[in-house]
Amino acid sequence: MKLLLILGFAVLVPTAWAQEKASEKPEGFAERHEMELKWANFAILAGGLGYLIGKHAGPFFAARSTGIRQDMVESERQRQEAESRAAEVDRRFANLQQEIASLRSESQTRAQAENQHMAQHTAAEIARIQAHAEQEIASAAKAARTDLKRYSAQLAVELAERKLRDRMTPDTQNALVRGFVRHLK
Repeated sequence: MKLLLILGFAVLVPTAWAQEKASEKPEGFAERHEMELKWANFAILAGGLGYLIGKHAGPFFAARSTGIRQDMVESERQRQEAESRAAEVDRRFANLQQEIASLRSESQTRAQAENQHMAQHTAAEIARIQAHAEQEIASAAKAARTDLKRYSAQLAVELAERKLRDRMTPDTQNALVRGFVRHLK
């Protein structure tokens, strides 16, 4: 900022001084002197601008160059990353048919194993149910035989009772009672 003020004074002071001198000199001299002052002003302005550009342009362009290099490095890294991802996708796509076949084979193997497991489980359940049914049948048969024996015994007793009643006469009863009484004595 100070430099701009100094440059402004450097441009204005000679211009004002030249106008003051031009009023004292002849007319042709003023035009030539005015032209010299314009060139002097141009030289001062160009020098000031050159100084400012030289002072600030170097760091600006260095920072800009550094930024561009960093951007180039980052873009190179991103490009390599994208290429590696694309290569991975291409590799996975190339192996896709193989992976699908592998998955199908694995699912078929699992399905067969599951079928075998289910068949074994079903066979075990059938065997268990059959054994249970055989036990119940055996138990029911035993109960039926027991009931049948009881019923047969009851029928036999009833039949024997009927036969005894049919054969029992008053004389036979008296003979039995006498024999029983003798046995008691």
